[in-house]
Amino acid sequence: MNLLEERICKEGKVLNDEILKVDSFINHQVDPYLMKEIGKEFANHFKDKGITKVATIESSGIAPALMTALEMNVPLVIMKKSPSKVLKTDLYGTEVVSFTKGTSYELTIAKSHICEEDHILIIDDFLANGEASTGAIRLIRKANATIAGLGILIEKSFQPGRQKLEEAKIEVYSLARIKSLNGGSIQFIN
Repeated sequence: MNLLEERICKEGKVLNDEILKVDSFINHQVDPYLMKEIGKEFANHFKDKGITKVATIESSGIAPALMTALEMNVPLVIMKKSPSKVLKTDLYGTEVVSFTKGTSYELTIAKSHICEEDHILIIDDFLANGEASTGAIRLIRKANATIAGLGILIEKSFQPGRQKLEEAKIEVYSLARIKSLNGGSIQFIN
């Protein structure tokens, strides 16, 4: 998606050969126009997949996932990184290791918000090693729901996430695929 790649080039900050900071338009400050266009792009790409719900992991995936759900006219389900004080039972849960933070957390989703008839589109901001995505997939599979695909804003293609997901027969659609961040330079896969 040219619009996203342009923003990455203009405002993204390469912190090292593995970390790209996009907090001025995706992570901390969110550009609603960009998110609307991203939602349209994902909705168009996955329009024939019979999507019944969009799912994401809190928190950076919420804005693009919400816009995608709005475009597809389906509910958004948010997977929590820690159990809620209110929702302690009737949850599916799995442990996930965060690449960015170098820690692990329990990812949960309420059983009442997902069922075996659902065809779920997962949306996330980054794909690196694929740990968050595979955690989300594990939760959805615990409910015997179908994974319709995975929409990623920024894929770091030099890390193994895509390969891991494709080996698991998951369709991955990334809007910006980064080939390299070496030397502070952002290089995309065309």
